[in-house]
Amino acid sequence: MLGHKGRLVPSEYSQRRDSRSGAVVHQLTDHPSINHATYFLQSSFSPNGQTMLFISNRTGSWQLFAVDEYPTGEIRQLTDGPAIHPFSPAFHPTGERVFFVRGSGIWWLRLDSLEEGCLIDFGASSMGECSFDSSGEWLVAAVKAAGNAAGNNGGQSGLAVGRTDGSGWHVIPFPRTVIHPQFHPLDGNWIEFAADPAPRIHRVRPDGTGLECLYQHDNDEFVVHETFLGRTGQLVYTVWPHALRSIDWETREHRTIAAFNAWHITPNRAGTAVLCDTNHPDDGIFIVDVASGSRRLVCLSEATGGGSQWAKSCYALAADFAAAQNATSPERRALSWMEMGTDTVYGPQWTHSHPSFSRDERSVVFTSDRTGSAQVYVAEIPFD
Repeated sequence: MLGHKGRLVPSEYSQRRDSRSGAVVHQLTDHPSINHATYFLQSSFSPNGQTMLFISNRTGSWQLFAVDEYPTGEIRQLTDGPAIHPFSPAFHPTGERVFFVRGSGIWWLRLDSLEEGCLIDFGASSMGECSFDSSGEWLVAAVKAAGNAAGNNGGQSGLAVGRTDGSGWHVIPFPRTVIHPQFHPLDGNWIEFAADPAPRIHRVRPDGTGLECLYQHDNDEFVVHETFLGRTGQLVYTVWPHALRSIDWETREHRTIAAFNAWHITPNRAGTAVLCDTNHPDDGIFIVDVASGSRRLVCLSEATGGGSQWAKSCYALAADFAAAQNATSPERRALSWMEMGTDTVYGPQWTHSHPSFSRDERSVVFTSDRTGSAQVYVAEIPFD
């Protein structure tokens, strides 16, 4: 295997202007492999904005890398050995450590020394991305088929919750696939999460009480990418490909913010604007004003946006998967995209741009395979 922890390689930096908006676009990677910014629910930037994380399989397996002196600094390899979950890394709020998933465990890594350790391991399990509460004391991650280390849940899916010092870990069982769990930004006594497929939007307390579905809908309403609307305490989500919408945490009242094909979404901290990409058609990356619904173009993504299901307005059925695999006699049920892998109906995730804000919210981080391989870009927002 090529590469090792601590290895430095020359900067791959270049710069151009977006052909439509005129935004300055910084290209951080230029390697014939898959390179991806951290997942759109987490910032790729350290709290001080000087280090930017990305994931790459350039060494033969998924590993974590950093540009330490953004944007033109050398590239430093942060992990080696067994592959990490490519969409799991998250900066601890202090910026001293990064937490990520490797195999069936949650790991931590010190950025200064590159010392790492396993926080908790769940045995014969698979796990999803990590998310912190506002204090950085608690961590939540999706877990599937957990059973060995922290409370046997009979092989069900669920939420793994515990402290970042390794104490208090337990699994909250849930009968369907769990994705995108997030602590409430104003009240750490709540966790919002998506159940995949429909109905999606749920909440539960960290001790497992108070579990409820916040929005009942069926598989014909393609609800995706739900998250908190900054620090307002409200939620925002997309109904693919029709609208960007919000839901009141207490009253459950829904509001359409803007009627267009918003896809992956990331609100700003104030909850006054939502960053999003678009698909089918890909018109570019936009920032939407929450109050008025108006939107302004940041730049084009030019990502291929793979996946046949994104041309439809409903969740995939087993029939869709069967068609993609040339199979016969499919079950008539909705399928999670996680059941189908990454190469068929919902498409390889690295072909999706997954935009997110920089820490100062003056730039947008995104991924694009516009050159034939996925690379990491940062566009300066071309308006106030």
